[in-house]
Amino acid sequence: MIIESVVTGVFGTALQITVACLIVSLLAAAYRLLVGPTLADRVVALDLVSMLLVVFLVVFKLVSGVNAYIYVAIGLALISFLATVAFAHYIERARGEMDE
Repeated sequence: MIIESVVTGVFGTALQITVACLIVSLLAAAYRLLVGPTLADRVVALDLVSMLLVVFLVVFKLVSGVNAYIYVAIGLALISFLATVAFAHYIERARGEMDE
């Protein structure tokens, strides 16, 4: 691991597997974010990346034992939710202007 883990045993191994799966998921979502054929695909991929980062922060808190990562995860979740709503509103307005 990158940092010293405070968790050992079966739970520590499960956290290592979880981090590996999260990294693979982040790479797949980043690919969709960069290649996505439509704007809506990119917005969904951006939301997925932000939620995966929230989960990564929670897992990082479990590995390191530092409680501050939970607060960062909550803040990131709130901001990413607002960003997703703003992007959805932008897409709706852009489609409405195209119909006129």
